[in-house]
Amino acid sequence: MRVQLTGITKYFSATRAIDDVSLTIEEGEFFTLLGPSGCGKTTLLRTIAGFHTPEAGEIRFGDRVVNSIPPHRRETGMVFQNYALFPHLSVYDNVAYGLRARKIPRTETAGRVAEILKSVQLDGLEHRAPSQLSGGQQQRVALARALVISPQILLMDEPLSNLDAKLRVSMREEIRRIQKRLGITTIYVTHDQEEAMAVSDRIAILSRGRLEQVGTPAGIYFRPVSRFAAEFMGGSNLLEFPVVAYDPQTAMITAEAGEQNIQLRGERPVGRTITVSIRPEWIRVVPSSASEDQNVLSGRVVSSTFLGSMVRYRVSGPGGQVLTIEVHHPEESGICADGERLLYRIPPDRPVLLRG
Repeated sequence: MRVQLTGITKYFSATRAIDDVSLTIEEGEFFTLLGPSGCGKTTLLRTIAGFHTPEAGEIRFGDRVVNSIPPHRRETGMVFQNYALFPHLSVYDNVAYGLRARKIPRTETAGRVAEILKSVQLDGLEHRAPSQLSGGQQQRVALARALVISPQILLMDEPLSNLDAKLRVSMREEIRRIQKRLGITTIYVTHDQEEAMAVSDRIAILSRGRLEQVGTPAGIYFRPVSRFAAEFMGGSNLLEFPVVAYDPQTAMITAEAGEQNIQLRGERPVGRTITVSIRPEWIRVVPSSASEDQNVLSGRVVSSTFLGSMVRYRVSGPGGQVLTIEVHHPEESGICADGERLLYRIPPDRPVLLRG
């Protein structure tokens, strides 16, 4: 089912938790609300679910406005951060709870519970209590309980935050597999940018209750529109350069980088200084023979971290700025020691000019 939000605003006392948010989530889409703690993502999810009433704006499920419809009649399934399982009920009874509340016949309930437990790989555990399950199994019970009522929309609030790192990876793959198979519209909340990129069709980054950027994971990663989006969606070097000249025919900006100039492709700068986002893996370490080449700069290694498949350097950059460079396959180039001089090239076509 398609979900459309238009001008959603929500206050808590004098605090504007959600600030004029408009979004369209397509039918069958896995859509993630991403942002730091306190950015409004959970408030927005709970407003969609009906647990909060917006002060302004409209929520549509398909062609139906649902602002005044209570949560239990919105045809949504909700998976909470703490799972919210009933400790005194068995796995079977936890999953069957929503069907019984809807007066579904016992035979149909048994069939639907058995089917969904098999789907989430919990068949055979029907009679166990939640306390007898692992964290991953409890999460599957919560997911099964949300799905068994055949909701039109699945809402998930930080469902993996209580799991260890390894289990989070396997469970996010499982959630995505089930979502694809069912084709259910899913709105997912997380603060983990890697998790968001792994599961989402599209992502909305929120900051202080406002939408910062909406797009595909790749679109946001490669073309962030702001400082906040660039920093939050993966590591990024945010560097400032004074503008020397701009050539509208080639769309090339000549910028001052310490004692030399570099060239970067982009739109005509608005001011005298530009801010660019450069991902650490885009910068290339080059041999000393390339010292006179275009866009090759020199810096000292502030620190180096060996991570097996790559080395992450912190390097002194132009104007006292420090930047991060990631070198993959370090066995081919060797590893520079702290304090060692290093040459690196900033590719002119990769940096992204930011608006703020």
